[in-house]
Amino acid sequence: MSSGPGVGERLREWRERRRLTQLDLALDTGVSARHISFVETGRSRPGREMLLRVLGELDVPFREQNQLLLAAGHAPAFPERSLADPELAPVREAIDQILTSHDPYPAVAVDRHWNLIDASPTLIALVAQLDLDPSLLVPPVNVLRTGLHPSGMAPFLVNLDQWRAHFLDRLDRQLVTTGDLGLIELRDEIAAYPAAGDERSATSEVLGPLKVRAPGIGELSFFGMFATFDTPFEVTASELAVELMFPADRATTEALQKVAEQLVSGR
Repeated sequence: MSSGPGVGERLREWRERRRLTQLDLALDTGVSARHISFVETGRSRPGREMLLRVLGELDVPFREQNQLLLAAGHAPAFPERSLADPELAPVREAIDQILTSHDPYPAVAVDRHWNLIDASPTLIALVAQLDLDPSLLVPPVNVLRTGLHPSGMAPFLVNLDQWRAHFLDRLDRQLVTTGDLGLIELRDEIAAYPAAGDERSATSEVLGPLKVRAPGIGELSFFGMFATFDTPFEVTASELAVELMFPADRATTEALQKVAEQLVSGR
């Protein structure tokens, strides 16, 4: 009996993406290399348990695991809910707690395509004061597009070229890890943005703090941290991430604290 359409080919692509041989995968999963070969060539139909074991070992994202299970004629293994679903209330509360606790420092929660889920209050207020192209702020707002587009945040980034190269590299690594072809268009778009040509952006290959010219405030300097859920229980939660930015110097800390105080006082 043949496997579902493209299941074998897609399984082989994931194995090769992880740079494993059929024998490597067989040893790691306890499935015979012969059976893995037969599945990849379409000569055998993979059972649900076997497929889940192999996909788990290959660290295939939940969404793609569900797609492969369906293609092989099996029921999906992982539920997928809207973030507004009551079942995901703890996830929303966790994100809100992180963003609120991190304020007044910048933080954004994003989905797998870098579309904005939420942001820290002070960051929202600061961005609202900038003269950005309104089309970039129409939901779903893409954080990378808004941050790097010439009509977005790009004119305010001192070391734009350096950080654009950094995020292009991150997108490349995300593509390898997730196999999400939906990211290719975003990556190609960002790569086509014009370079800033700022000497400070090009003088060092070492990624330094992100430097932002904030109108009425001055130059702010940040380093970042990227966080994901360590034990996701369904598709949507598994694809969420939070980007946290921390002040890289005392002047930035004091400037953001002052902005937050002004927001609270309504001035």
